[in-house]
Amino acid sequence: MSEGDVLNHKISTMEAQMDAAIASAWKEDIGTGDVTSAACIPASAREAAGFLVKGPGVIAGLDVAQRVFAFGAPDVAFTPKAQDGDEVQAGQVVAHVEGPARQILTAERLALNFMQRMSGIATGTRRVVALLEGTGTQVLDTRKTTPGIRAFEKRAVQIGGGVNHRMGLYDQILIKDNHVDYAGSMKAAVQRAHAYLAEVDRQVPVVVEVRDIAEMEEALAAGGVDRLLLDNFSPALAADAVRQIGGKVKTEASGGLNPSNVRAYGEAGVDYVSLGWLTHSPMPLDISLKSAESLKLSQHG
Repeated sequence: MSEGDVLNHKISTMEAQMDAAIASAWKEDIGTGDVTSAACIPASAREAAGFLVKGPGVIAGLDVAQRVFAFGAPDVAFTPKAQDGDEVQAGQVVAHVEGPARQILTAERLALNFMQRMSGIATGTRRVVALLEGTGTQVLDTRKTTPGIRAFEKRAVQIGGGVNHRMGLYDQILIKDNHVDYAGSMKAAVQRAHAYLAEVDRQVPVVVEVRDIAEMEEALAAGGVDRLLLDNFSPALAADAVRQIGGKVKTEASGGLNPSNVRAYGEAGVDYVSLGWLTHSPMPLDISLKSAESLKLSQHG
């Protein structure tokens, strides 16, 4: 499978996961029906509204919000007024909706939940990318994602300027400390990984996590490694490792990285930094759906 085929497969897999998650989330939220809207709003009522941003950040999830309305509120017209990845400010309307009032109200929260969460991650990712400017180091996410919505969170990392690590346990061999311990040695773990790939006739990257310089040397001696993950190395030790590796394989720093220390790892010369922080720590961006009447009132003070 070529790199292009692999990328296309990942994209189609991500989109399928998104559609399935939206269907599941709709069932969770709406259940047997939105009784409040049914009770209060005439079936014939039509309204308009806007998605209003309440603080600065990077907008993400507009395409997902559109998917939400298409799935559960198909008679509502969703019109983006910004693009995913745009930097937005408080008071900015990033999308309009118009159609049956009941459908707008029913889909509102689900669309907002995705947009707010994704925008927070995209904003945090953009911040880390900016901190690494000039180093050549790329920003990776991790599998420390919210169960059930990984595809959305990893898409938000992309929108923020980051790069996706493996999507799951199926698209990359990542030999970590426990794999080495259970296999008996670094050499045994790497050799078994390649024997397995040959047996099942698959090609996926082989990444090896190393805990110290000695393990790094063992992994290099074992051969057939695409990337070395320097786990919990200090920036100084990471710089030493990069010098010793001498470009023979790609390097990744991971373990305890966050905006306060990530620049030091970029300056150490690693090719990648991976941060669980991207998906488990950024605050969601504050966004609300406001009726057309409310927007007029706010615009006039």
